[in-house]
Amino acid sequence: MKTKIISKILLSLGLVFVLGSAITQVYSEDENLPIVSIHSTGDVTRGQTGSFVLAMKPALAPFGGSYVNFSVSGTAIQGVDYVALVSPAHIGQSGYGVILIHTLADPRGPANRRAYSVVAKLDAGLGYALGIPSSATMWIKP
Repeated sequence: MKTKIISKILLSLGLVFVLGSAITQVYSEDENLPIVSIHSTGDVTRGQTGSFVLAMKPALAPFGGSYVNFSVSGTAIQGVDYVALVSPAHIGQSGYGVILIHTLADPRGPANRRAYSVVAKLDAGLGYALGIPSSATMWIKP
């Protein structure tokens, strides 16, 4: 019973985010929306945790915060090189948020020791505009 209720709530939230992203496309860029940007805190050694920092200026956080859509690409593979990520990310009342990259042990073995990239890109959404930079790169080092 609880599982069904939780599933319905998660489905409803997902639909809200999808519809919010679609609605955002019709607004003009002349609105005074807060600007969101992203940057990496630097490269990370495999087995450690790295992060991307989100900044919203001005920090408009009604109801305890805002959510920002993002997508991930790069040569690193979600679920293989790092724990899979789920969009959106939360930005708190301070105007800052974080996307954590929990790296995993390399299943390819010691013969294939190389760095892999993780690229986080901000996507359009309801209630904010994309700033510069709107994407950031982090390298997972062996």
